[in-house]
Amino acid sequence: MGNKKGIFITFEGADGAGKSQQCRLLASSLKNCDIPYVLVREPGGTPIGEKIRNILIDSDSTGMAEKTELLLYLASRAQLTFEVIKPALNEGKVVISDRFADSSVVYQGAVRDIGIAVVEEFNEFATSKLEPDVTFLLDGDPELFFERLDKKRLDRLEAEGIGFIEKVVNAYRGLAKRNMHRFVVVDASLPVHKIHNTVVKTLREDFPALKGLKGIEEYG
Repeated sequence: MGNKKGIFITFEGADGAGKSQQCRLLASSLKNCDIPYVLVREPGGTPIGEKIRNILIDSDSTGMAEKTELLLYLASRAQLTFEVIKPALNEGKVVISDRFADSSVVYQGAVRDIGIAVVEEFNEFATSKLEPDVTFLLDGDPELFFERLDKKRLDRLEAEGIGFIEKVVNAYRGLAKRNMHRFVVVDASLPVHKIHNTVVKTLREDFPALKGLKGIEEYG
């Protein structure tokens, strides 16, 4: 983990759960409180990672082998970890990541059936065992998540349908139970501001450096 001084926060969940919106809201709250932060996404977050992202989500990549998919995610993650995340944490910043290593454990390890233990070992190699301080899992009804997707602009993974999302949701629930020390499960069907305020309340209670953090409704 090195000399990590910052706070590493990740958001996980199936496509359509609302992760990206919650990441942006938290970033806004940190900015309003003058707390230094970095907001990143997976796959991507670096010039190299964004090129890898384009390959992964491209609908023309339908013939991609499961192991190829995993290794591409790992390559993007390794670049993001060492180019952006670790330097920011060493500077004492808050890092918010829209997905991280847990996504590969769920999508490739469980749903693609490569094996959870295998993926966890590869994740440790790719990130030098970097683990989030807290992970917010947006959990809910797979049908709700599928309804939220833009059917006209589905990426390669989203296009796999409701059955795929159900497997993802169930795999995330199992992962959260095995990692209760850092997972916070939030009902994704709640109004956006309530989810955000739950996130803020959790961070204020668990991290002294964030005790002054305010939710979006607290600015008046």
